Amino acid sequence: MTGLISVVGGAVVDSLAEPGRLLVARRTAPPQFAGMWELPGGKVESGESAEQALHRELLEELGVRVRLGSELPAGSAAGWPLNERAAMRVWFAELADGEPRPLEDHDELRWMDLRNREEVLGLPWIPADFPIVEALLAAVQAPGPRGLGGELIR
Repeated sequence: MTGLISVVGGAVVDSLAEPGRLLVARRTAPPQFAGMWELPGGKVESGESAEQALHRELLEELGVRVRLGSELPAGSAAGWPLNERAAMRVWFAELADGEPRPLEDHDELRWMDLRNREEVLGLPWIPADFPIVEALLAAVQAPGPRGLGGELIR
């Protein structure tokens, strides 16, 4: 065990088979991140898997159920570094049930066009999320098969 706090994030796209848009969320807290954009998600609680945590977090924060696709590869098994104490693993996901709403920790949601790299990267991202978003854009814009996989997990 690394001792890091495990965090999960959802790269919610309009379609795992043909991703064209990404759902992003604007933070309301803590003060240093208020008004900045992020991928929705949160901490993994004791006794739950990372995938279970992501399903729970997206239901709590956005009011949606999702179908998880592939995980966005990070440089380490712990995930993408958020700070010296936490790392985040990110999965592609598509909506399975519900209409996304900013229920908790966010005041706005926005669908971004994945084909418009400058627009996506032009948002004021939480600094730790920026390299994740760059990798996500590279993954969906890479040539070859576009599908990001997917199974509904309850």
